[in-house]
Amino acid sequence: NMRVLLLFGLVAIALADVTRFEGEKVFRLKPVLDEHVTLIKELAKSIEVDFWSPDSAELVTIDIDVDIRVPAIYLDIVYTILQQNDIEHEVLIEDLQAAVDGQADNKPTPRTHSYTKYNNWDKVQSWIASISSSNPSLISKQVIGNTYEGRPMTVLKLGKKSGSTKPAIFMDCGIHAREWISPAFCQWFVKEALSTYGSDSQMTSLLDQMDVFVLPVFNIDGYDYTHKSNRMWRKTRSRRSGSSCIGADPNRNFNAGWCTIGASSNPCSDTFCGYTPESEIEAKNVADFIRRNKSIIKSYITIHSYSQLLLFPYSYTYELAAHHSELLKVAEGASAALRSLYGTRYTSGPGATTIYPAAGGSDDWAYDLGVKYSYTFELRDTGRYGFLLPESQIKPTCEETMLAVKYIAAYVQKNLY
Repeated sequence: NMRVLLLFGLVAIALADVTRFEGEKVFRLKPVLDEHVTLIKELAKSIEVDFWSPDSAELVTIDIDVDIRVPAIYLDIVYTILQQNDIEHEVLIEDLQAAVDGQADNKPTPRTHSYTKYNNWDKVQSWIASISSSNPSLISKQVIGNTYEGRPMTVLKLGKKSGSTKPAIFMDCGIHAREWISPAFCQWFVKEALSTYGSDSQMTSLLDQMDVFVLPVFNIDGYDYTHKSNRMWRKTRSRRSGSSCIGADPNRNFNAGWCTIGASSNPCSDTFCGYTPESEIEAKNVADFIRRNKSIIKSYITIHSYSQLLLFPYSYTYELAAHHSELLKVAEGASAALRSLYGTRYTSGPGATTIYPAAGGSDDWAYDLGVKYSYTFELRDTGRYGFLLPESQIKPTCEETMLAVKYIAAYVQKNLY
């Protein structure tokens, strides 16, 4: 019965309650005076602005670019303040809804999973099921726990089956829900590992001698929410009685200088550190898995966007890591490998000094646990599209990032400890 179906369709649309961004803009502000910094912080207190980079108002300082999303109703106020105070600025995205719509290249969306599209969670989940059974001698899957909303978190284990325990690398994608290019890379990596094993000598040697654990989407609840309701969501989707605000920032929820700097104790903030370290079940599931496998995991790689950075510890302190010079040398080699393909420039360095201090990150936590080669990638771009990187850039982004990840993996393989 068509009418019943139509009615259900309309009800489904009404229930979805999708946030739209008509007329919203993303600005890049360039504060050069202390008063500019103060004004930006005051602005953030008085109106709703979404910090794209840095992650929050507290992290704004002189001489860094500040990318903020401004709702249409506040545009007049923002323009007035910028002009009256002579704050240098440019508009990165003229109409955010148009950019959201423009992310998907106007080819019809395939019904099935595609490596060059941003797949929703349902597609990723069925991809996990099919890819993990596609080649039993090279890949297996293991559920490490469920998310807050009850979705299974599945780790894919890549590597040639072996009687003995092998050293391993752990890589996760999609800690922050809106960074869609990140899960796209984890999927690409799995595809490349399976399809080039046996022909690519580096990949073959890697999977013969080591295992690679891949968590395709860390923050599944948030990722699903960005596809169904609000494209700009960042945090988990956990709830607590006593607060109407939802979720915490999983990359501020690890026990590494927890909530001391670059994180917020306000549950409504986008950088809320959570109620306690590992209060977010997703962070706890990952931390438990890494702790259980601490003796074999030699490298931790986590994929974010955007900024084109390759970071390593520390972010919770300005102090240099014990292995600073080696970590920097490897990062610079990986960046050079990445750049060799399309000329994309990455900056490498410790988190705190390279971008800004931030406590509670998974990379710092893994490093302090004893996982020496701990790296955070911030993928393309540098702000033209920000989180809304077009699908046409998935392939080149993943291809170049593969070179950097393979560089790190090859180095780890040669320098086991």
